[in-house]
Amino acid sequence: MDAQRALLDELMGTARNLTEEEKKGYREIRWDDKEVCTFYMVRFCPHDLFVNTRSDLGPCPRVHDQKLKESFEKSPRHDVYVPKFEAELAQFCEKLVTDLDRRVRRGRERLAQEVEPVPPAPLSAEKSEQLSVLEEKIKNLLEQVETLGEAGKVDEAEALMRKVEALNAEKITLTQQPQNDKLLMLAQEKKMALCDVCGSFLVANDAAERTQSHVTGKQHIGYGMVRDFISEFKEAKEKAREEEKLAREKEVEERKKQREKEYESRRRSDSGDRDRYRERDLDHERSRKWNGRGSRDGERDWKYKNGRDGGRDRCQNRSRSRSPGRHSHRRSSRSPVRRY
Repeated sequence: MDAQRALLDELMGTARNLTEEEKKGYREIRWDDKEVCTFYMVRFCPHDLFVNTRSDLGPCPRVHDQKLKESFEKSPRHDVYVPKFEAELAQFCEKLVTDLDRRVRRGRERLAQEVEPVPPAPLSAEKSEQLSVLEEKIKNLLEQVETLGEAGKVDEAEALMRKVEALNAEKITLTQQPQNDKLLMLAQEKKMALCDVCGSFLVANDAAERTQSHVTGKQHIGYGMVRDFISEFKEAKEKAREEEKLAREKEVEERKKQREKEYESRRRSDSGDRDRYRERDLDHERSRKWNGRGSRDGERDWKYKNGRDGGRDRCQNRSRSRSPGRHSHRRSSRSPVRRY
């Protein structure tokens, strides 16, 4: 039926049964609409796994459409939405597995209980009456056996004792039957086992055909898919986390190398500047030394030259001052000589 409906939807469209008025307000469903099942878009819908089993989840309330799934797979936004949809599916599956594991744990606790003696249940009115009749018969037979024994009739006494033993066995069976049934049920239950995958009760050491039938059953396969998906999702998430961690460490290492490179570059630049400043200072110092030496040499030459010429001038002046004619002439020409 679903296949025929899908074929008609593909040939005539999903709005094939609508009237013209209804088609005016009709909007074609897209894969990113809220009413579309995101679980079905990425992997599987858990509602489809357990149909007609003890774990049946009922029909999915959202839309399952193969054409929408194909449209989603071809969409350029596919890779962006897949992680989100898978995370939602993983959360739903983990809830299923958590509930199942809780039931499995309770089942194992029940199987692990020791078989304790059960107190005898009270007898019904019918069984109580039967028990009274049996006890009365046994009492009468024992009295007869005693009488026959005193009379020396051994054979007849032994025959009656066999009847007494049969009645005693019937009495025991009547009084202990409920307890034996309970013990038998617990003993059978101790032979049961629980499936680790789907939580179903199995008969221990059962026939291979029945075991294979369980393994290929819908419930076992469904829970197997759910558990495998959860494991795969966690591994992918852990792998992505490790890759992200390695990427961060690589980025930090690259930044560290870049800082070291910049530091080394600045250090070399500062060292070059210091060398240039030192060289410039040395040049200035050498220039000052050379300028100082040159000025001292020039001053010494000047002093030497002027000193030699000045000495001649001073000698000439002294020789002129020592000449009497000149000095007397000057004094006579200027003023008369006073005598003291």
